Amino acid sequence: MTGAHRPAEAGRTAGTETTGTDETTGTETTGTDEMTGTGRATGAGGLPEIDVAGAARTRHPLRWVASIVLLVLAAQLVSLLVTNPNFQWDVVGRYVNAQLIGQGIATTLLLTVIAMAVGVVLGVLLAVGRLSENPVARGACGLYVWFFRGTPVLVQLVLWYNLSYLLPEISFGVPFGPEFVTADTNALITPLLAAILGLGLNEGAYMAEIIRGGLMSVDPGQSEAAAALGMSDARTFRRIVLPQAMRFIIPPTGSQVISMLKATSLVSVIALADLLYTVQSIYNRTFQTIPLLIVACVWYLVITSILYVGQSFIERHYARGATRNAPQGFWAFAALRRRRSTEVTS
Repeated sequence: MTGAHRPAEAGRTAGTETTGTDETTGTETTGTDEMTGTGRATGAGGLPEIDVAGAARTRHPLRWVASIVLLVLAAQLVSLLVTNPNFQWDVVGRYVNAQLIGQGIATTLLLTVIAMAVGVVLGVLLAVGRLSENPVARGACGLYVWFFRGTPVLVQLVLWYNLSYLLPEISFGVPFGPEFVTADTNALITPLLAAILGLGLNEGAYMAEIIRGGLMSVDPGQSEAAAALGMSDARTFRRIVLPQAMRFIIPPTGSQVISMLKATSLVSVIALADLLYTVQSIYNRTFQTIPLLIVACVWYLVITSILYVGQSFIERHYARGATRNAPQGFWAFAALRRRRSTEVTS
């Protein structure tokens, strides 16, 4: 009886192949017995799996060349900024914290916030109108977007500022009937209001397309499933559609905020004392054009950098759960495979 069992034992010690299925991944594996050596693992479809845990790092000599070139150019730029006396850094340091500059920064920030608020509110209304089944609402909203996206912001600012040429008085009442309220256009349309109207109405057209694209990115099956559960349209939009659309709306909206901050410099043509207009008023008296423009650039860069950091945190908040916590990149995946193989052998 012992002799009958010896061939089977010899088969095990000679390296008989065994086939099985990995319980964690569901892939079929084939290999030899532990006493004779290791076999080759196969994945789905019988294709061999490639173990990248011990792969050699690929060399990229062109990256080193590009890095050296960039470092040389950066060194030349720093040398130019430090050694060229025409930049007049002492003048820059004297005006960068000036009280007059601070007032211009406050006007710029106020205008950015109000114009973006107007743009977002209009964008939501226009996006809903463009997605409406009502052809009149859809056509009117599309016409608005077409007009304000097709004309330059500077032209719109000048038109609003000079509205009194078209309408000396602005009145509200019954069409072809009595007027209830009448106001002088020059007294009503101040430079600040003209700037808010010009920037805000233009921004509404762009935000409408951003919001519409974000809403359309959500699978319609989400709304259908919510309706099947008895949720109202408003609750479905607030709890289901909008949270998923926000991760597509936030990145371009953050870019629009930064663009709006820089677009406020256009209001200098209508004599609104923003940052750029304040800088211009100073160098028109002192003739120190370049140092004062550097002051404006420094403050624009500081504010946009802060906005960029805030945008990154908001994007990270709304992106939670959108992607799996998977390793990104070749070497991260190789490290994961190495840890998995160590756990299996131990």
